[in-house]
Amino acid sequence: MGVLDGRTALVTGAGRGIGAAIAEGLAAEGATVMVSDAGVAVDGTGRDPGPAESVVAAINQQGGKAFADVTDITDFAACEALIARAADTLGGLDVVVNAAGILRDGMVFKMSEQDWDAVISVHLKGTFNVTRHAAAWWRENRGGQYRLINFTSMSGLQGAPSQPNYAAAKMGIVGLTFSCANALRNYGVTSNAIAPIAGTRMTQGIKGGGSMDYSDSNVRLSPKNCVPPVVYLASEQSDWLNRRVIFAGNGRISLMTNPVIEREIVSASGTWDIPTAFAEIESSFKEAILWPNIFDKPPAK
Repeated sequence: MGVLDGRTALVTGAGRGIGAAIAEGLAAEGATVMVSDAGVAVDGTGRDPGPAESVVAAINQQGGKAFADVTDITDFAACEALIARAADTLGGLDVVVNAAGILRDGMVFKMSEQDWDAVISVHLKGTFNVTRHAAAWWRENRGGQYRLINFTSMSGLQGAPSQPNYAAAKMGIVGLTFSCANALRNYGVTSNAIAPIAGTRMTQGIKGGGSMDYSDSNVRLSPKNCVPPVVYLASEQSDWLNRRVIFAGNGRISLMTNPVIEREIVSASGTWDIPTAFAEIESSFKEAILWPNIFDKPPAK
């Protein structure tokens, strides 16, 4: 008996890496899964049904139940058809996991319009396209225990310098996730985001660099380590958890703090003059900047 017995799930980007691990993990816990992946290269080019079909074969071989799909999630109308097909094929749609993504890295002063648009289209628009049609289905079929699980990234939350397109898309997904959490809760939907860390083909370009070992030999960064919190969010037991970001991977599952007011200065008159604002901002805010960004250089000794 799995914790997801009787549950149905659609996972995008499920042909490789973290998405594949999630699809397999959901199926292992009893969910019937639609494995959606267009089979594109890391930069979004090409098309291949092989990855989705391979994951489905692996799931079915292990006694699970899965179906393959190759929808282009950047296509709004195609995603409407995907949701209808998933609900019909699976016998419902309890869980949607948006894990599809591509990379086209570059510094902001060198990035082309095409590379910006391609990444935004897959990550942000693709997540919207799938979510929009799933939300409409949930609204029409209210009364279930529905789960929207989107994928963000520490690249966005911390601001990776060579990924302005990816970082912007991933922060946009956080805003979309929070909006959906507030908009869909009356229809039985919870909406949360996962910020993963794992060694996949999308991290191959940084293997051996920095302080993180992304090689296949580092079991702590296996995509499978991102699966447990996703399985929990997909379960009916998680109905209390909404509008949050969960970090997953490297032996950690972390509840991240939503944006809150950290320090505040208030003018008694309701207005500010420039010299007073300057003085108060520096005296109140400067000392609050205690935790450095992971991309910051250490202070000189």
